[in-house]
Amino acid sequence: MKNQIQNLIKKAYSAFNSRDIDTALSTFHLDVQWPKAFEGGYVTGHDAIREYWTRQWTEINPNVEPIGFNERQNETFEVTVHQIVKDLQGNLLFDGMVKHIYVIEDNLLRRMDIELEQTIKN
Repeated sequence: MKNQIQNLIKKAYSAFNSRDIDTALSTFHLDVQWPKAFEGGYVTGHDAIREYWTRQWTEINPNVEPIGFNERQNETFEVTVHQIVKDLQGNLLFDGMVKHIYVIEDNLLRRMDIELEQTIKN
């Protein structure tokens, strides 16, 4: 099951990075909940995600590469990603590691949450 989920997630990220919305959505449950990372809140369903991404890509150019996978005890799936976000002129806005936490339902991505890597300073 773990390899199947990893392959599903890799397919979703590859499609996202190449701006192939239909292929990305084929990995999502019909009632998927997706975070609006730069705005807050969530969008639900394929049409809302299509609209959100289409609008997002007119403002920023994100690229997200999965580099680590971890099945959590609470039956969620953690993906460590290297995320690079540039503005449309190519200026770097963000370059860092982020954790995407997935709920899987019916072998599809049902919900994604974002956990930022945090460092504690004394």
